[in-house]
Amino acid sequence: MRFAPPNPLRIADRSSGLNSISVRSYNERLVLSLLLQNDGISRMEIGQRTGLSAQTVSVIVRSLEQEGLVKKGKAQKGRVGPPAIPLSLNAKGAYSVGISLGHRQTDVVLIDFVGAVKFHTTIPNSSRTEGSNHTQFLETVRAAIQALPSNRERIAGVGLAIPEDRYELNLAPYGAAERYETLGSEIEADLGVEVYVQNDISAAAGGESLFGAAKPLTDYLFCYLGARLHNRLVLNHQIFNSNAIQSHDVGLLYLQKRLEENGLDTSALWERGALWPDFGTVEADWFDTCVSQLEQSMTALSQFVPVTTIVLSSYAPKDICEKISKRLEDRMDGIRAIAGSLEVSPKAIGAASLPFSSKFMVE
Repeated sequence: MRFAPPNPLRIADRSSGLNSISVRSYNERLVLSLLLQNDGISRMEIGQRTGLSAQTVSVIVRSLEQEGLVKKGKAQKGRVGPPAIPLSLNAKGAYSVGISLGHRQTDVVLIDFVGAVKFHTTIPNSSRTEGSNHTQFLETVRAAIQALPSNRERIAGVGLAIPEDRYELNLAPYGAAERYETLGSEIEADLGVEVYVQNDISAAAGGESLFGAAKPLTDYLFCYLGARLHNRLVLNHQIFNSNAIQSHDVGLLYLQKRLEENGLDTSALWERGALWPDFGTVEADWFDTCVSQLEQSMTALSQFVPVTTIVLSSYAPKDICEKISKRLEDRMDGIRAIAGSLEVSPKAIGAASLPFSSKFMVE
């Protein structure tokens, strides 16, 4: 079991590649990272952006094609010179399983090499009086792998997104934290695949950075709206994590309490992909509460770091994040607020990106 670094593995628009055969693996990662960020670029553009020679790029691309990780598009004629052949990652080149452990349920996803979700399910957590549901975890992960259209050798690994926020851990079933610690080892022993572990909020930030709305962004404040509201600072594609980071009690648990006080049904809040009914003034007041907290976070951050973009991610319906983002932009001049685009389970997708980052991308 491996503990993945908190940073998403990205490269700048122009990174220095090395032409030595001894570092070919690094150069392959460099090319794959560039293709993840820039779908459809040509070999010439890869050379221009990495500094690698044309011959080195050709050798690397040919090798990656043979391994099924890269595929060619149709040749495109330009004004001068030979037609350019666009290159992209082969979605079927690799797959990864992501598991996000929540206080009510657990999400399991299987994604392809470009981040598309091929399988998703949720497992209810065992109650405080029940024993471990590890067997169910393993059966679901096995089902995700068996759902693959190709062979199992294409599985890069399993990513685990584990909560560390003490408030949310207190909501989980008794002994959940201890069970989480052993889950990775059980998966490795039972299924024979490598497991990578990361904090769940950092995993969600990494997923949005690699496959979601934050893909073109360099510096921003990442916020995750779950049971509570969490923040992560991202600078130059790197996620800054700290044991001192605090969450805020303005998330879905806060909304649930306000709805219950008004006698309204709250079941839709915790269903993945469910459309929320109109919660009326309770929801409107909650929007204002969330926006106020986000404004405070951005104002505090702006005293030290000139970040002007905020990405709001959640498994809640995307239009909820869009409404909150719009209100924040209306309230704060010069601030750009973006709703995350990973809707099924941002934490699980982020967890699934960990094996890809560790095996195929540059550090």
